[in-house]
Amino acid sequence: MKLTFLGAAETVTGSRYLLDAAGKRVLIDCGMFQGTKNLRQRNWAPLPVPAGSIDAVILTHAHIDHCGYLPVLARDGFRGPVYCTPGTADLCEVMLRDSARLQEEEAAFANRHGYSKHHPALALYTVEDAERALRLIRPHEFDAPAALSARLGFRLLPAGHILGAASVVLSCDHTLLAFSGDLGRPNDPLMRAPLPPAHADYVVVESTYGDRLHAASDPEDELAQMFARTFARGGIVVMPCFAVGRAQEILYYIARLKETGRMASVPVYLDSPMAISVTGLYRRHMREHRLTLSQLHAIDHATFTARTVEESKAIAGRRGPMVIIAGSGMATGGRVLHHLALYAPDPRNTIALVGYQAAGTRGAALAAHAPTIKLHGEYVSVCAEVAAISSLSAHSDYSETLRWLGGLTCPPLRTFVTHGEPAAADALRRRITETLGWRCEVPGYLESVDLPEPAPRDQPCAAREAALPAQPGSASA
Repeated sequence: MKLTFLGAAETVTGSRYLLDAAGKRVLIDCGMFQGTKNLRQRNWAPLPVPAGSIDAVILTHAHIDHCGYLPVLARDGFRGPVYCTPGTADLCEVMLRDSARLQEEEAAFANRHGYSKHHPALALYTVEDAERALRLIRPHEFDAPAALSARLGFRLLPAGHILGAASVVLSCDHTLLAFSGDLGRPNDPLMRAPLPPAHADYVVVESTYGDRLHAASDPEDELAQMFARTFARGGIVVMPCFAVGRAQEILYYIARLKETGRMASVPVYLDSPMAISVTGLYRRHMREHRLTLSQLHAIDHATFTARTVEESKAIAGRRGPMVIIAGSGMATGGRVLHHLALYAPDPRNTIALVGYQAAGTRGAALAAHAPTIKLHGEYVSVCAEVAAISSLSAHSDYSETLRWLGGLTCPPLRTFVTHGEPAAADALRRRITETLGWRCEVPGYLESVDLPEPAPRDQPCAAREAALPAQPGSASA
């Protein structure tokens, strides 16, 4: 086997891992790069291999930095199956269409107002491209063996994080290769705990928070204090928010705060068609999360929704304290930009950052208390309070990641740390080496590594033998 790191190497975005094995070429994740300009430009560069030479794609989950490049791949000639869990398949329907629509709208807006350096400004891909990609998706259940060929197969294990999120375990002859995907937290209020594989000869593990532990503070308390502080001065809370997972978690806490009287009875607007649709999917996948139907009902009653542009614009005409939750989570695009332009200059208001802010994004600039941010070609003053709710995260911290890795009953031959900023990835590498004693490395962008079949061990690993298929290829996808 040969593994090439086409993304999420030395950065926290653009997850793409190319595996050449048993005469097949498989792409694990197919994400867009987000963040700084030099990263975003990679989306426009052709892949090192022709799209049509890829036999299959396996997705870990439906966040855009893991699935958002699929429409480009399909447009450029990929015609193979895209395997993922049913939850990921449902989310991709929402995410890819919305991503394509936003790109088309932003290109049109740039052309109308002339603030792009490109003439004309183009969308990376269109809604038509997204539809082409969606037709290739083949849902596959958790923990069911699937065959890509007579020698190559895979399983999907629950990873927590968001609906449908999976770790991928590939088997090639007598070799097991595991990709963690984005790992959730064992005590997440919404998602169930991630499940590690019993064994893998090689492991690729994420390191988004490889250099830190999550705050022990209660996010419900942090939100209650932030809301009370803002409403006391007559202000408005604008919350850039990821539509998948984070928006639902925030709504869960808001519903609890309203039910217990810890939050004033102010309007809460979910100004995100994507987040509205995603929230509805929680009812379809009840076994994957911890929410009950009564809790989902409470979330619905605590929130006003804005699907149309007209409904979104109507929010801006309201006065008095309110909460506006809108995408995108790092303020890189979407409806939240218009709310930031309107409310960021007013010191009575609060901009609440409730998720990871990658380097180079507007969210990162806000977190660093930049005095201005650039919105639609113009600089806007940031006089509003910027509050970061530090205890919210759908990613494991380094302690939780080590616990997941510790679930493997036998040490892997090599471990590759990806999907993290350089400092975070190197910190996790050191901790894995020092704590578990494993051979561990941080691969570079476009680096390729050979993964030879493991030599027989002096003491065979029972978990490894159990994980290998008795007859490779006997199960069909």
